[in-house]
Amino acid sequence: MRYAPDMARWHGRSDTEEGLLGRRWHEVIQPLNADTATGVAFVGFASDAGVARNHGRIGARNGPATLRAMLSNMPVRHAAISMTDAGDVICEPDDNGDGLEAAQNELSTALAELLQRQLLPIVLGGGHEMAFGSFGGLARFLAQHEPDTVPRIGIVNLDAHFDLRQGDQASSGTPFRQIAEDCQARGWPFNYCCLGVSAFSNTEALFDRASKLGVRWRLDDEMDLTQREASLDTLRDFLAGVDHVYFTICLDVLPAAIAPGVSAPAARGVGLEVIEPLLDLVSASGKLRLADVAELNPAHDIDNRTARVAARLIARLVERSGAADDSSKTP
Repeated sequence: MRYAPDMARWHGRSDTEEGLLGRRWHEVIQPLNADTATGVAFVGFASDAGVARNHGRIGARNGPATLRAMLSNMPVRHAAISMTDAGDVICEPDDNGDGLEAAQNELSTALAELLQRQLLPIVLGGGHEMAFGSFGGLARFLAQHEPDTVPRIGIVNLDAHFDLRQGDQASSGTPFRQIAEDCQARGWPFNYCCLGVSAFSNTEALFDRASKLGVRWRLDDEMDLTQREASLDTLRDFLAGVDHVYFTICLDVLPAAIAPGVSAPAARGVGLEVIEPLLDLVSASGKLRLADVAELNPAHDIDNRTARVAARLIARLVERSGAADDSSKTP
């Protein structure tokens, strides 16, 4: 089900004595309306049905509300950037057990509408099952906008897992395999770059499938600070071969000490000193069309560590994406 934005969720400190330079996000964000024409549009994806199907720790359903709470107090650093809340897609269980599939379809519809309005959608998750819905929204938009063109969409996933699993049902472990199948059905290339992969969290079957699908990846132990330039070079090379980027961050790519509130905490992970430059490179590419942040599980967070780092990454993405310039989002 799709729900209108509840702006009461955006609240926080007000430093009125500081004037305009003291504003925070909760004081400037607006609900999406017919007049919204530029900037960032946040969409919540309240679901952990895919995590449950994947036998993970449930709780990501509450991620969007917690992320809005953390983002509320972010300082307004670039007044030209317009930010709107486009509401939530909520996965509701049903008698047929296909509530997740319905929610993914609803998310795709919502994102295609936002892209049509030349907004930059950022999805607040929610389990990584959202990825199939996110990609679907971009695919719908491009198929309608450029029906005679085969689009070169690049998926950049910062993640400890490939999420290429086989399965009878969609889950948080299957979205990129589903996307690969969707691309094959459309006659489109499948361009997937997964950075931060753990050799100890993915089976040989997954590495084999990634290889056969032409996935580019780097392992987490190949992405420490001394190897940062090599990681950036991998991403630069990938971005050079695509025209549109769907950027997705699974918070379990981060070390567990930084991000304990996820479905599957990382034994090693990739530090922020590497993750943030990768984010900056995607933002500066001029090819970013939509983004999402997955797997925040507030029930298992400690002192809101994971929520705070997720909010920092989202705010950095907003600031560096060129969201105030709608030309950066026109295909």
